[in-house]
Amino acid sequence: MEYIAKKTRILLLNYEFPPLGGGAGPVSFEIAKNLASSGEICIDVVTMGFKGLPQYEELSSCLKVYRVKCLRSKKEICHPWEQATYLFSAFFKCWELLRKNKYHINYTHFIIPTGALSLLLKWFFGLDYVITSHGSDVIGYNKRFKFLYPLLFIPWKIIINGAKRISTPSNYLRTRILEVYKNLSPDKIIVIPNGVEEGKFIPMKKEKYILLVSRLFDNKGIQDFLSAIKDLDLGEWKVKIVGEGPYKEKLLAMVKSFNLSDKVEFLGWLDNSSRQMKDLYGHASIFVLASHFENFNVTLMEALQAGCRVIASDVGGNKEILTETGNLYHSEDIPMLTSLIKKSISEENHPIADSSRFHWKNIIRRYFELLL
Repeated sequence: MEYIAKKTRILLLNYEFPPLGGGAGPVSFEIAKNLASSGEICIDVVTMGFKGLPQYEELSSCLKVYRVKCLRSKKEICHPWEQATYLFSAFFKCWELLRKNKYHINYTHFIIPTGALSLLLKWFFGLDYVITSHGSDVIGYNKRFKFLYPLLFIPWKIIINGAKRISTPSNYLRTRILEVYKNLSPDKIIVIPNGVEEGKFIPMKKEKYILLVSRLFDNKGIQDFLSAIKDLDLGEWKVKIVGEGPYKEKLLAMVKSFNLSDKVEFLGWLDNSSRQMKDLYGHASIFVLASHFENFNVTLMEALQAGCRVIASDVGGNKEILTETGNLYHSEDIPMLTSLIKKSISEENHPIADSSRFHWKNIIRRYFELLL
């Protein structure tokens, strides 16, 4: 790639980097991996530490991960006070790295909280930054942070003003940012979709089970799915749910009260790159995403790649992913979801969707252009 200077160095900041966090973590890893694979870009990642994870990890000669000491109790969720400890520790780690290395750009994931650190680094060291927004870092997006958003509105705008560019995975999220920040120039935000590694998941002999892959929060709508199937005659069909989260106990209680214990299996948190996940996607006949809001969900692309029949709520970026394939229903419309599930389990054949437009090799050049 002739337009990239030899051994350009990028500082990448994300408080969630695999194996921590939800969808944004794997996305930031894939972007970093693909950028570094050119051999002409070196990336230093500064992220949260967690019990059992090494403080320093060299994933390749051009991709290094520094994990800083901070408070974090769970892999799948990080509370705002835990994020604050990352910002404190990461500032001093970045200070150390900036004394040794000259970085071309700071590439940051999340306007809040990570963008606050990027703004400080720009003030102290003059290092410009580009931010990828993922959803909950947009004011008003996630009701879980509804009491924090009013306090964050002014610093959120200052962080955006300080960035060279903002990228979003979906037109939906770009529109949300512009609706909140009405004076922001639309040209400052570029849309680059999330991707999936070519050949990561492949269709296998399909079995009679429905797969859900999600962190277990109420906004992920798994309770809607359980309500939708409680009176269905599933016959031989089973349900497999992958993920962990604070809503799990309530979901388990629902399964018990709906007499679905012999049908629904919770598999917990699984490594997305594991053989087990490849088999689960590959053999699943149906995939359901019942979220109440979404940005640009990676599991939808993975399910399409694995040849699943996809059912998803018509929120956010879901409509941008399922433009021609899959079944969309109105979010929280239980009867409509029930109807689609009933229809899907009765289908004999299902055409495999073309997911090549979401392969990272077709997307990553746009990140080269954004950052360099």
